[in-house]
Amino acid sequence: MTALVLAALLLVGPRLVDAYTNFLWFGELGFRRVYTTVLLTRILLFLVVAVVVGLLIWLALLAAYRTRPVFVPVAGPNDPIARYRTTVMGRLRLFGIGIPVLVGLLSGLVAQSSWVTVQMFLHGGSFNMKDPQFGLDVGFYAFDLPFYKMLLNWLFVAAVIAFFANLVTHYVFGGLRLSGREGTLTRPARIQLAVIAGTFVLLKAIAYWFDRYSLLSSTRKEPTFTGGSYTDINAVLPAKLILMSIAIICAIAFFTGIVLKDLRVPAMAAALLVLSSILIGAVWPLIVEQFEVRPNAATKESAYIERNIAATRQAYGLTDDKVQYQDYKGTPTKDPASIPADQQTIKNIRLLDPNLLTQTFIQRQQLQNFYGFPDPLDIDRYTVNGDIQDYIVGARELVPQNLSGNQTDWINKHTVYTHGNGFVAAPANRVNVAPPKETQQAATGSAGTNSGGYGYPVFNVGDQSTVSDLFTPKDKQAIKVDQPRIYYGEMISKSDADYAIVGGNEQPPREYDTGTSQYTYTGSGGVPISNWFNRLAFAAKYAERNILFSGAIGSDSKIIYNRNPRDRVQQVAPWLTADGDVYPAVVNGRIQWIVDAYTTLDNFPYAQRTSLDGVVEDSIDQNTGRMLPRKEVSYIRNSVKATVDAYDGTVTLYETDTNDPVLKAWEGVFPNAVQPKSAISPELQAHFRYPEDLFKVQRDILSRYHVNDPREFFTTNAFWSVPSDPTSDTPTNAHQPPYYVLLGDPQTGKPAFNLTSAMVGYKRQFLAAYIQVNSDPENYGKFTVRRLPTDSQTPGPQQVQTSMTTDARVSSDRTVLTGGNTNKIKYGNLLTLPVGDGGVLYVEPWYLERNAGPNAASFPQLVKVLASSGDKVGYQATLGDALDDVQSGIGSAATQQPGQQAVNPPSGQSGANPPTQPPVTPPTGSAGKDAAVRELNDALKGVQDAQKSGDLGRLGQALETLQRAVDDYNKSGG
Repeated sequence: MTALVLAALLLVGPRLVDAYTNFLWFGELGFRRVYTTVLLTRILLFLVVAVVVGLLIWLALLAAYRTRPVFVPVAGPNDPIARYRTTVMGRLRLFGIGIPVLVGLLSGLVAQSSWVTVQMFLHGGSFNMKDPQFGLDVGFYAFDLPFYKMLLNWLFVAAVIAFFANLVTHYVFGGLRLSGREGTLTRPARIQLAVIAGTFVLLKAIAYWFDRYSLLSSTRKEPTFTGGSYTDINAVLPAKLILMSIAIICAIAFFTGIVLKDLRVPAMAAALLVLSSILIGAVWPLIVEQFEVRPNAATKESAYIERNIAATRQAYGLTDDKVQYQDYKGTPTKDPASIPADQQTIKNIRLLDPNLLTQTFIQRQQLQNFYGFPDPLDIDRYTVNGDIQDYIVGARELVPQNLSGNQTDWINKHTVYTHGNGFVAAPANRVNVAPPKETQQAATGSAGTNSGGYGYPVFNVGDQSTVSDLFTPKDKQAIKVDQPRIYYGEMISKSDADYAIVGGNEQPPREYDTGTSQYTYTGSGGVPISNWFNRLAFAAKYAERNILFSGAIGSDSKIIYNRNPRDRVQQVAPWLTADGDVYPAVVNGRIQWIVDAYTTLDNFPYAQRTSLDGVVEDSIDQNTGRMLPRKEVSYIRNSVKATVDAYDGTVTLYETDTNDPVLKAWEGVFPNAVQPKSAISPELQAHFRYPEDLFKVQRDILSRYHVNDPREFFTTNAFWSVPSDPTSDTPTNAHQPPYYVLLGDPQTGKPAFNLTSAMVGYKRQFLAAYIQVNSDPENYGKFTVRRLPTDSQTPGPQQVQTSMTTDARVSSDRTVLTGGNTNKIKYGNLLTLPVGDGGVLYVEPWYLERNAGPNAASFPQLVKVLASSGDKVGYQATLGDALDDVQSGIGSAATQQPGQQAVNPPSGQSGANPPTQPPVTPPTGSAGKDAAVRELNDALKGVQDAQKSGDLGRLGQALETLQRAVDDYNKSGG
């Protein structure tokens, strides 16, 4: 008995602890009703299914036992059936009650996971949209049909188990005997088995009726299209009705066994049911498909493809009111410099690649070994001095894995090193540039010295040191941060036990804040652990006795845990699918994590089904291992945007789509869990981005569903493809990720924050389309799709990358840059930009990174910019010069010009612009040639010396000096 009690405690104890701590955690966040609703729904569903299934099995066993024959002949002393009967009679209660209870419990455990289906059935409403076949509202397929199918499945399970339980009981107790040429069956056994079998067949008839509706989500024609095909509607659908009628007749035949002793009638009914399901349900549709549909597939499937196109566009939010198609030539018809919108596009061309710069942020903004930045970084936009500017942003988080030595002591790990510190942003369209050689020599006294380094981001830092710095007033900060401490984030949560114990005002400050100060948490987040019961619960949860006995825990102490923003949203809103890319934003002085969340369905009639993880994964995901949503959907809406406060962990869900029936159903399940759209502040809305995962799904859909004609759709000739990422280091043909960029709006001439993607022709490399979606509040979610002619020869990303990297200047310079494998080139994001009223401009930054050992610091530095348009390639140290290589004059609109930006100052400080280099007129004649040759030789030696030193900043400067020497040599007539 003691062993049983201990086993029960070991089995049930952890679940009770989790239930209690979850109860506290949801209460702390204000979502306790979500927790209790889900828990009660699961419990009720478990009880109902367990009781119903267990009761039906118990009745089947009881009926067989109560009607057993009084006298059962025994075949001999070794009759096995007699031994079984004796065993059962000796443990009658165990078999009679234990089996139904066990099966009922197992059924309940499986059924409780279907709580979503039950709640959707209870609270689902109408879509105000009817399916094209039966004329039923889509809400029936979304909310009702899954429940009916679930109910039927459990009745089938109960009927099958009850039938075999009744059959075996009759066999053991003599109601069914198999001796002799023909078995014998008592009247009670015949009646009971006939009733159960007839009920099963009757349920099958009902299932055939509901199977008709499931045909509208048929996968017969996938991957061409989803939904009822010609065969489904003209063969399978009638077959279901015929089989339903046969099933009803067969059920009646089984029920005749109640009064007829002849078992041939039920036997023939069973044979008829099986034979008809094969011939009518399988063979007939196969014949129709092979001999009627396949020879004329385009014609036969045309009407059903048309249904699929309309439903898919509706299900994925790509209807005509949201997508604007434009014909685009692919070649410029105007000078981009003369178009105001293009000037804004060129001015805001992004040089910084958030997927490459994590190590640069760490090396230049880490401050302490236990801080770090996510990989990849994020991109967002801010309005500074009245102008919109996109920034590469990152939160300087605590990285528990970086703690070392005494820092990993329990006290230090969980009560001292508790939070990160700071929000770091860098304008995406600029880097600091090298001062002229002469200026550096005068300033430093030595040639080739660059104290600050160049080709690095120009940082705007908001951390505890800058917030409290009397010499850096908040009104001088480009992005004002009032509370830079980060207790909740992506990096903090990567620790196995990501909890921290904070607060306790009666003690001196304990938490590390800066190099000279400590801090005590004052936020509202966290579960109080001042009482011994809570301390005991969390000590058991984390198997950590220090939580019980540590003196660091006071009367006001709290424990904060579950610190990943995405996970927090997923837990308080388990009906949502969270986007894999969480990003930080400064809203009213506080750092907020913004999480996009989706409502989804997998049975929208006629809509194409999509596997999210397969479509969403791109080259960035392969390199970073980002969390990907894993489910199949046929309907998706970004109906909720959530924020998680980085300081106190507060989770707020905001409604962003007021017309989503799925969200309305969930709002009925969890009232007040989602805040209305009117509660979104303008400051927060200004940082909403169109989500990447949704965009990837939609661009995959648009690659096919931009086609209107069903016959053309069937041939696939007009389809597009997502291009492979030509800049990826991985050998796989991973998709090119979409890019956030500021594009000039042709209507207003102002920059607009867009998520964009190039598209190439199906199994071709030429550019076929350009998709962009607006993220600005006034035009949020509006798609613009520029379609190039089907015979377009405009090069796509892969072709452009090849032409740029094989350019003679680039090839020769790459050898110099890499310096015999001393350094390696990192390709930045290859941006595709529409300019020139029909033209396409490609821009790619090149970074240089040292091939360092495992313990050496190595981080990318921008050294070159490539640009391409048509057959021209630009390759220079600055964006403006690279653009001028492509087309003279357009580079003047670019933000980054030589000498315009300051050498990067130390973090938290501001730097002055370096002096611009005065124009130098090279001498002419033989003396000029000799001077130019000497300058060229000196420059080459400088490059060689810089390669040997391994100083990337010095190497970049030496290359610029070499470029000037080459230009001077050419001008001298050499």
